[in-house]
Amino acid sequence: MPTNNGANQIDVPVYLFTGFLEGGKTKFIQETMEDKRFNSDEQTLILLCEEGEEELDLSTYPSKNVTIQTIDEPEELNPAHLEQLLKDCSAKRVVMEYNGMWQVTQLFQSLPDTWAVYQEMCFVDATTFLQYNANMRNLVVDKLSSCELVIFNRFQKSMDKMEFHKIVRGISRRTDIAYEYADGTVEYDDIEDPLPFDVNAPVIQLKDNDYALWYRDIMEDPKKYDGKIVSFRGLVAVDPSFPPKTFAVGRHVMTCCVEDITYSCVVAEWDNTNVLQTRQWIQVTGKIQVKRHKLYRGKGPVFQVQKVVMTSAPKQEVVTFY
Repeated sequence: MPTNNGANQIDVPVYLFTGFLEGGKTKFIQETMEDKRFNSDEQTLILLCEEGEEELDLSTYPSKNVTIQTIDEPEELNPAHLEQLLKDCSAKRVVMEYNGMWQVTQLFQSLPDTWAVYQEMCFVDATTFLQYNANMRNLVVDKLSSCELVIFNRFQKSMDKMEFHKIVRGISRRTDIAYEYADGTVEYDDIEDPLPFDVNAPVIQLKDNDYALWYRDIMEDPKKYDGKIVSFRGLVAVDPSFPPKTFAVGRHVMTCCVEDITYSCVVAEWDNTNVLQTRQWIQVTGKIQVKRHKLYRGKGPVFQVQKVVMTSAPKQEVVTFY
């Protein structure tokens, strides 16, 4: 996400509300802007990227320092245009209701460098969510991958929370889940998700189908694995541009569909890297060290290899989160 790139620059906080039509985004923004604790006297720019049945009512806001701008096309979300909109109304912060048919990942690449997403919440109509997941899985994954909280509105007592829970957890282990009923009551998801491997074992042995969950967990919380010994079967990648005695090892992971299969790997360091070849399957054991590395362009988990055994490909070469 965009961050402050200079010591003299001040981030413009962006409060991002995503989800699909009739999910409750507009209602939540209306209630938020009516709250004196949030809307006191700070100049605010509200960007509306889709039209729903409800409309914002500025007359109820305690502070009138609010400007609403409509964004009709995703191409309008570019740094120059957004900075101009902010300048025109002298706003200090942004509230954005994002279009459910547009990719959030594209938005992150389009924000000005001095804009930072401070909060991201996703609003979903529970009565249509399973249809969206079945027919537009890539959009569901896009919306749930980075949000801090997903709220399932219009949730019904007859609905199976576990069905919704599994879909969210298949995409993110960090996202909080809330279920809002027609009477306005809210329940927060408290279903536990134990990892399918023992993080505290002397050697964390990953089964072939555990890799996707482990990879996501270590990338979300690398400190948890700092100093731990891990063993798994992975696919090697070597490249002349890598630093000496360095290779990559991982698996191809599918999040939602064939089109999004990616090689999800960790950086590995081994004195005998020269004997390895790209697309070679190995059983690798080593200690995780979280440190800065050129291939991460920052800090990340670096595999200090202790043992390598050449092996065959697993029955399922592509892994998923299910």
